[in-house]
Amino acid sequence: MELFTSAQKKDLKVLINFVRVFCRAKHNDHPRVAATDAEGGGGDVHLCADCAGLVAYALEKRRKCPLDPKPSCKNCHIHCYSKEYRARIREIMAFSGRRMIMRGRLDYLWHYLF
Repeated sequence: MELFTSAQKKDLKVLINFVRVFCRAKHNDHPRVAATDAEGGGGDVHLCADCAGLVAYALEKRRKCPLDPKPSCKNCHIHCYSKEYRARIREIMAFSGRRMIMRGRLDYLWHYLF
């Protein structure tokens, strides 16, 4: 049985990439741990413990989302993330989105705006 659909994997891959950019820039001096990727065990990304915990939280919340198709979090009426995690994700998306777009990742422009 597949843990995530292809659309869910794509959403989570974008989130993990955003967290990776943020973690490298802000927490580069912190020790790294392996965080499970969007495939649910197919590979690892190395993040600080705080960012790895955030990714694990996001994976669990995405897995349990009852909406199909899932809207972006800012357009969702359920808000499954706690206020603390929602604020952290918002900070990461703002920081990483601008940084990725300035570095030529225009494919993330769509995600950043919508």
